[in-house]
Amino acid sequence: MIVIKTVSQMQQRAETLRKEGKVIGFVPTMGYLHEGHLSLIRIARKRADVVVVSIFVNPTQFGPGEDLDRYPRDFERDLHLAGDAGADIIFYPSADEMYARDYLTYVEVERITKRLCGISRPTHFRGVTTICTKLFNAVKPHFAVFGEKDFQQAVVIKKMVKDLNFDIEIITGPIIREKDGLAMSSRNTYLSPEERQDALSLYESLQIAEQKIREGERDPNVVKSAVIDHIKSKKTARIDYVSIVDPETLEDLDSIQDKALIALAVYIGNTRLIDNRVVEIRSSRING
Repeated sequence: MIVIKTVSQMQQRAETLRKEGKVIGFVPTMGYLHEGHLSLIRIARKRADVVVVSIFVNPTQFGPGEDLDRYPRDFERDLHLAGDAGADIIFYPSADEMYARDYLTYVEVERITKRLCGISRPTHFRGVTTICTKLFNAVKPHFAVFGEKDFQQAVVIKKMVKDLNFDIEIITGPIIREKDGLAMSSRNTYLSPEERQDALSLYESLQIAEQKIREGERDPNVVKSAVIDHIKSKKTARIDYVSIVDPETLEDLDSIQDKALIALAVYIGNTRLIDNRVVEIRSSRING
């Protein structure tokens, strides 16, 4: 496995691979890899000749007072895990490499970034779309794989790729959970034992919502109320949002009829966690 630290070297390697007819698969991460990340690498491995994984804690997607400085980092651990999962190249640039002192250019997707997580994190998605654009230009992948836990992020990236005519296919991988249902996240390491137990309320509340919809409830407000009541029963939990929206437009639904995304963001202590579930009514199939 090769570690590349500069954009120019990554571009040169990618250009060589493309000339050789190699298919490049890409998995962008912020490191501190867990099984969720590794599942995305394995998806890329099945389709690509060469799998590139980026490890970069992107400062522009963190707002004031967020956890940029304490975000978990362990490069040697990540290197081992990524290699075992099938990565061929690790792109590991520094912040100075990605953002020069005179940096002035940003990429922004409108409307869908102002909903859900974009309400409490107004600059977050501008950082995400900017860094993904820069990473795509460095890695030059044929396809990139994103996790469905960050459902809104995947929707935003797909829209950006379509609108800006990137010649990249965006693939999504399913949420990977702990045995008790908690969605895997690098931020789970912040949780105390009590908070770890309360964090299960996200998964439990999605199950409650699923059950109500299976029983025929179609009023989003009724479903949301049940979710909110369950989460509020936990001592360390504080709700950022509970939303039931169209999975493509992310607009609030007046009635649950065809397909719905139930999306949650909850502070457990000081740690903000997200989770979601897509409900498909006609097929009676529920993902997440």
